[in-house]
This record gives sequence, C-alpha cells and structure tokens, in this order.
Amino acid sequence: MVKDLREKKERENSSKGEKKFLVGLVWNCAVELKFLLTALLLVCSLLTLVQFFPARLSFSASAVRLCLPSTPSTPSTATAKNSSSSSSSTPAPPSPKLDQVLHNGVIKRSFNPYGSAAYNFILMSAYRGGANTFAIMGLSSKPLQAFGRPTYKCDYEASHPNTTAATATTTGLKILPDWGYGRVYTVVVVNCTFPTPVGIDGSGGRLILHASTNGGGDRDLNLTDTIEALIEPPNAFNLSQFTAPPKYEYLYCGSSLYGNLSPQRVREWMAYHVRLLGKRSHFVIHDAGGVHPEVMEVLRPWMELGYVSLHDIRDQERFDGYYHNQFLIVNDCLHRYRFSAKWMFFFDVDEYIYVPGKRSLRSVMDSLKDYSQFTVDQMPMSSKLCLTEDYGKTPKKWGFEKLVYRDVKRGIRRDRKYAVRPRNVFATGVHMSQNLQGKTTHKTERLIKYFHYHGTIAERREPCRKLLNTTETTMEGTPYVLDTTMRAVAPFVKRFEMNTIGHRLRTTRQ
Repeated sequence: MVKDLREKKERENSSKGEKKFLVGLVWNCAVELKFLLTALLLVCSLLTLVQFFPARLSFSASAVRLCLPSTPSTPSTATAKNSSSSSSSTPAPPSPKLDQVLHNGVIKRSFNPYGSAAYNFILMSAYRGGANTFAIMGLSSKPLQAFGRPTYKCDYEASHPNTTAATATTTGLKILPDWGYGRVYTVVVVNCTFPTPVGIDGSGGRLILHASTNGGGDRDLNLTDTIEALIEPPNAFNLSQFTAPPKYEYLYCGSSLYGNLSPQRVREWMAYHVRLLGKRSHFVIHDAGGVHPEVMEVLRPWMELGYVSLHDIRDQERFDGYYHNQFLIVNDCLHRYRFSAKWMFFFDVDEYIYVPGKRSLRSVMDSLKDYSQFTVDQMPMSSKLCLTEDYGKTPKKWGFEKLVYRDVKRGIRRDRKYAVRPRNVFATGVHMSQNLQGKTTHKTERLIKYFHYHGTIAERREPCRKLLNTTETTMEGTPYVLDTTMRAVAPFVKRFEMNTIGHRLRTTRQ
C-alpha cells in the first residue's frame, strides 16, 4: 500500500516536471513562434485573396523569369539547329505608321503589316542527281508563286575550306509541277545544276538554298531565307550509283493514303500487283493517315519480304496543299528512287494495271523502250453492280472478282495514269510528267490499260448493291456492259498470295 502511494506521487511529480519544461520551452522561443504564426497568417490571407483576382490575371513561368536576373545559357538543340538552317530571321516590325494630313489637304492613309500568312519555303527533301546536280522538294506560298517573282540560289559548301573552289554558286531553276492545283501551298521543285562537279573528292559538304521573295507579299521587302537543304558526310559521293544498272525493274510510287481504308481491298491490290510486276519490283507506300492497324497487318507480310517501303508522311497535314500534298509526295519519291528503278509507275490503290492478250508486262515495256514516258488508258468499273450468280457468295469474293460491269459512256475525258524512265525526268505529276527529256506516247490502248474501281478502297462494307443477270444495263443514266476480264484473273492471284505469304491474311475484313 505504501509502495503504491509512493509510485503515484512519483508519477505526479514527473507530470508536473514535463509541464514546467514545455512552458519554459515556449517562453524561451516566444519570439520565434510569433514570427512563425504571423507568417502562416499572412500566407493564408494571400491564398484567400488570390481566389478573388480576375481570371485574366495569371502567373506564368515566363513572367516569373522576367523577375529573375538574366544569366547566359547554352542554346537548346532545336534553337541551334534552326539557326544553322536559316541565317535570316523575320525582321522586327517597324513602328506603326500613322495617318497624315499632307500640305495639300490630302489624307495619306497608313497600312501596318503584322504576322505572316504562309511560309516562304517548307523543305521536305533534297537529293543528288549526279556529279553537279541536285533536286530540292518543298512547298511554298501559292500567292507568292502565282503573283510574285520569288527566286532561288544554290550554294554547295565543301566541308574542308582548303578544298579547291570551297563554295560553288548557281541559280536554282524553279519547277511548279502541280498544274496550279495548290491551295494555301503549292509544290516547288528547285533544280540546282552547278557548272562543274561539286563534292566529288570525298570531303563531303552541304547544299544551301537561298529562297528570296523579291517583294512578293510586300514590295518594300525582299526577304531571303537561307536553308540547309542537304548535308553530305565524307565519302558519301559514289559516282557508280548514277551509272550502275538499277536495283529494281519496276518501282511503284504511291500517292498519299488517307481516310478509313478497306484492309481487304488493299490486300487484293497488293497481291495482284506483286504478281504482275514480279520479283524485281518494289512498292513505296505513303501513309497520310490511311494506314491504320488493320491495313498495316495487310502490308506487313510484303514488307517482311522486301516488296514494300512504308513512309509516314502525316506531318505534311499541317500544310494545306492539294489532296494531302500528293504532288509533293510523288516528286520526293521520284528523286529518292530515281536511280533505283528502270521504270517507275504512278497510279492509285483502287486502280489495277492490266496487260491484255497473251503479252507479258516485260514484252510491253520492251516495246516502249524508246520512250521516256507512256500513259495508260482507263477502264472505269462500277463500284456497286455484281452478278446474280454470286448471290450469297459475295462476301467471300474479292472486289475485282465480283465488280464486273464496265462504264461505257462516251464523250467523257477519262484520267490516264503513267509510267516513266525516272532518270530522264526532272519533276512529275499525278497523271503525267511535263518535265522530262525524251518522247512521250499515249497510244498504248492495245498494249496496256488499267481498271478503275473508284471509291471502293474507302468502302468498309460489302460493295455489291445490286445483282444483275444481264450483259448490258443502264444505271442513273450511265450505260454498263459485262466485263469479266479481271474476274478471270482472280483465282491465279489468290493462289499466288497463298504460295507467297500463306494464309496469314485469310481473316482480313472489308
């Protein structure tokens, strides 16, 4: 009992000691606590007031930086790259001009420009075309090209200043290949041909393009943008690449693919044309948004076999040109693969090249060897009319197998597609080239043609809308006749696909 009382008294004394310690600590730190409490009160008050500030009053990182002392810093990679590719930046705008009353009482009005409506030049690519010639592909403001007089100058700067003629200069020849179809932007191909060979000693160098507006857009200004178009590392030049036999017999340059494309139609088109063009062929596909995952699965087997190169060109959508800038894309393809193919074809993925009779494609091409270009006549096919005998079986049949009615309406100018010998071409178009050396022929109806299934490539459902049991019909004022030319080829194409890539694509959807 005494022991319990003693322990209780000790606990009370200990508790009183702790309280005295805390009171002493607070008393000794009273000044610091006052500052801390005052600071907390001030912060809470500011946070409360900020909620009532107007919405347009905000604090940003850039505003905070303005309050800090400036310190030198290393430029970023993007800034350094930009400064190296363009030595002239947009000049600071002059002070605004004001209206004036002249001494004769006339009021002289003022006009003050701000901003920029379109770029002077948008570089896509540049390629060497020989010992002394290059081609530069890009976009430019269409009003500038249509109503102004822009000029181009080309420099080739050797990597080693001690090299003889370290810098060569020539006037750039401007080619506008899109027939005036441009929108905000039009396509420009600049040919830079120097009087003597440049960069052939293996030292490397760079091609510089000077693009000048010459008063286009503003007669008081002549803005010149200096653009690093091409960098050649040491030992990059190889003369044999321009003289050696080409790697491919035939190369397909495709236009921009966009939209919700049908994987099954792409599958059929690929199998058909790989079989037609043969083992020494190659297909360059340009994805402007149309190669979605299902289409990619169709292309993948052919990519793995080396038949297809896929280029992602979706970034060109930033610049408003004609049909996803297809003129720019085909010109890039022309010059990129100019020395890689004997013949280069230009047509779309809803069009099928066909050689009639018992001729082979090789024999047809050999008969046209004296020409630099030939065009191909169109056989327009219905995208809706099929045969009654295919009732219940149309989902299993391929598009060019079941769409068997050909449009025979007369008096209509049909678009033609074409093929060129790329080494003889300086710039190209969608339906033919107007910038080449050598002869062109259009008389090829008995040699080669193409069947056009317009609109089917973007149709994700069964195309057959009406089944017929007749050899002739008229739909919506257009006469059609039965044409089973392509239908007869379908079994051979299907067998070729199976023998080449197996059954990988048999579950492909429309």
